[in-house]
Amino acid sequence: MNFWSEYGSEILLKLWEHFYLSFLAIFLGILVAVPLGAALTRLKKGSETVIKVVGVFQTIPSLALLSIMIPFFGIGKIPAVIALFLYSLLPILRNTYVGIRSVDATYLDAAKGMGMSQMQRLLQIELPLAMGVIMAGIRVSTVYVISWTTLAAYIGAGGLGDYIFNGLNLYRMDLVLMGTIPITLLALLSDALLKHSEQKLTMDRG
Repeated sequence: MNFWSEYGSEILLKLWEHFYLSFLAIFLGILVAVPLGAALTRLKKGSETVIKVVGVFQTIPSLALLSIMIPFFGIGKIPAVIALFLYSLLPILRNTYVGIRSVDATYLDAAKGMGMSQMQRLLQIELPLAMGVIMAGIRVSTVYVISWTTLAAYIGAGGLGDYIFNGLNLYRMDLVLMGTIPITLLALLSDALLKHSEQKLTMDRG
């Protein structure tokens, strides 16, 4: 009880910062990756190249990418969100592309027979049928980004990573645990909720 009265409000603030950074990056990733993935399914060639180029961001070590942001955007939340956004793209983009490409041609032929335009087929047939696969990509990306947001504290963006870095610097395991336990719980909870949504969408479309 004494621990919570002393640190409770601060932990909640850091948890909110961590949540805000993570889910803003995921939201921006969805806004970009889903339309881009859908657009790539309309290309006759070059789509795999685009996906590989986006995948390059995930090969860059997290701290290195955050450091690269500093000369251009300074320190704080903006460069952190940009870096996390770049990390979020690949799973969502790839799953959107694969999900739409995997839609049974029978549905598309029926839609064409009904006189639907290409945009109508995409919005009313392909995206709904691919939503389970897309949600799986969002789920993977969310768990990754929540973990990577820990490192955002390295460039002064705040979040629960502050406790971990301070704890490591001061050799205080209690501070490390104050960061790692909420991060783990946030990642597990997000994964469970998105997994439930993914399964529900898959069953609904099955």
